[in-house]
Amino acid sequence: MERLVQQILAQIFPSTEAAAYEIAALKAQLELPKPAIHIISDVHGENRKLRHVINNASGYLRPVVAELFEGDTESTEFQEFLHLLYYPTELLQKKEKQFDDDDDARYAWVLKTVQRQFSIIRIEIHSKRRKDIKHYTPKQFREIYELLLNFPAGGHNEYFLTASIRELVNRKMDFNLLQSASRFIRNIAVDELVVAGDLGDRGARIDKVIDYLMRQSKVSIVWGNHDVIWMGACLGHQALIAIVLRVSLRYRRMYQLEEGYGILTNPLQLLAQNIYKDDPAEFFRPKRDGERDVEDISRMQKAISIIQFKLEGQMIERHPEWNMDDRNILKRINYDDGTVDIEGTTYTLRDNYFPTIDPSAPNKLSTEEEHCMDRLAESFVSSSKLWQHMKWVVERGSMAEVRDTAVIFHASLALDSDSEYLPLEIDGKQCKGPEQFPAFNRVIRRAFRKGSKAEQSDQDWFYYLWAGPNSPLFGKDKMATFETYFIADKASHKETKNSWYSYVNDAEFCNRVCSDMGVPENGLIVNGHVPVKVDSGEDPVKGGGNAVTIDGAFSEAYGDRGYTLILSDDGEYLAEHHGFNDPVTAVRTGEDIIPTMRQIRSYDTVRLVKDTEQGKAIRQQIVALEELIDAYEEGLINEG
Repeated sequence: MERLVQQILAQIFPSTEAAAYEIAALKAQLELPKPAIHIISDVHGENRKLRHVINNASGYLRPVVAELFEGDTESTEFQEFLHLLYYPTELLQKKEKQFDDDDDARYAWVLKTVQRQFSIIRIEIHSKRRKDIKHYTPKQFREIYELLLNFPAGGHNEYFLTASIRELVNRKMDFNLLQSASRFIRNIAVDELVVAGDLGDRGARIDKVIDYLMRQSKVSIVWGNHDVIWMGACLGHQALIAIVLRVSLRYRRMYQLEEGYGILTNPLQLLAQNIYKDDPAEFFRPKRDGERDVEDISRMQKAISIIQFKLEGQMIERHPEWNMDDRNILKRINYDDGTVDIEGTTYTLRDNYFPTIDPSAPNKLSTEEEHCMDRLAESFVSSSKLWQHMKWVVERGSMAEVRDTAVIFHASLALDSDSEYLPLEIDGKQCKGPEQFPAFNRVIRRAFRKGSKAEQSDQDWFYYLWAGPNSPLFGKDKMATFETYFIADKASHKETKNSWYSYVNDAEFCNRVCSDMGVPENGLIVNGHVPVKVDSGEDPVKGGGNAVTIDGAFSEAYGDRGYTLILSDDGEYLAEHHGFNDPVTAVRTGEDIIPTMRQIRSYDTVRLVKDTEQGKAIRQQIVALEELIDAYEEGLINEG
């Protein structure tokens, strides 16, 4: 195996000199300040706000630009330049109309603007390897980038620059250069973006969220419970398809399914019209107004909810080891008197119209429901864009990640009252605490390798991750969906949180979790999942100071805020975002939404690449290259 690795490396580094130069570059890289990593969570389909947060590097770019403008942050030029970095398309459309046919004015503005852009680029590339810079440089602009990066220190005659810009203006290619430079700046300002779960639901368009993330230079996903229902629905799991449809109907977000993924929802609409045509479905009213008839949406939501409860019941019966029989709800209804037994308490149902339920077999789908679900499943499985998106989420994703001292996972770990990890049997092995993360990684990747032909047992795990009581993506005793719809008494709606949410405030406990995740000192637990109640005075930084929740209610439905955790070389910062309209409005009004920045931890000395997990990987590369050089010198491998 060692010789095989060396033979592969020899194709990339065909001589001693080539390998030695790479070792020199890698050793130099180890001594650089560690690059900035930004972590966001719970985007929940808010694609416009996500674009703003990414484009302004979570507020990082603004002080850099302010320094360039010598603190003149009130000027029109300052705001205009910021908008060029954030929203180049919208700003340049505005400038196109402003210049009309005045090429001289356009040339003067472009020359000044591009020089400002490259002033920022020169600041940002000081800790980058040349090959990384080249990777981000568009091929068609590579020569002019080299000129601008080294001007005037490179000794070029000024005419090289002015003549090049003049020609681009004449050919109306100048705005392409400005647009590419803005993207270049954003790419090098943030080395990696980590999204700590929940890409969709509640907000408008999960498809546009993923489209935009796929265009970024380096993105990692840590899966959340809302992600796994979309992943499972993509495989054709009917219970998860029902959940995705129900949530989309609840928040009136059908465009993402119909327009975004080409999924036909007509079978559900026909079922609702035929079976529930006289049902007011008053407790299934959507959360938002919209164009489609509210009664149609309400009946569709009720129809798919009943199907969901039936399919959940079937699945719970398939998996007695999950100990979820208390959530086999339809079997707990007394259909004669319209009551239901929940955890030993009998509640009167506020809606007892169940035209498709056979009390003797309440979890069995009716003939009409079976036909509806078969057509819906076919539509989900055959959506090429949905498959492309979910496959990308799986390939870029995992249950947990470690970045330097930050331990990142979406929700929690199941604990008993004494803070000990609770076990979960996965693939025949009892897994506790962080052991569950690699085990679930294997299940999810195995399922996606087989696609719609994945084993039923593997697909069912996606549901457990969504709502299982010991799921590391959920962290509560139950998902009280049925109670919310059918029971007036709000006491029944309560979802009790796992002990995790108490112990995460304890510094010693958090240190133990971080150590178990491979960070023995100064670890920081980073979770999303539970929105921080900012209005009630809740602090995202937990009581022990070494855990932080970055679900800042990014979604409009939950507060329109949001956080970015910035892992910098001198410490960790929390950027709090605020409400946002849209790019066109921002450019037209000169609006700049400035996040509130807060340093939550600082380092005594600047952390270098060698201090991080990236440094560990680089040292492994160095060892492999040194062994390659030894093989060259011993004649075990011929140099090219």
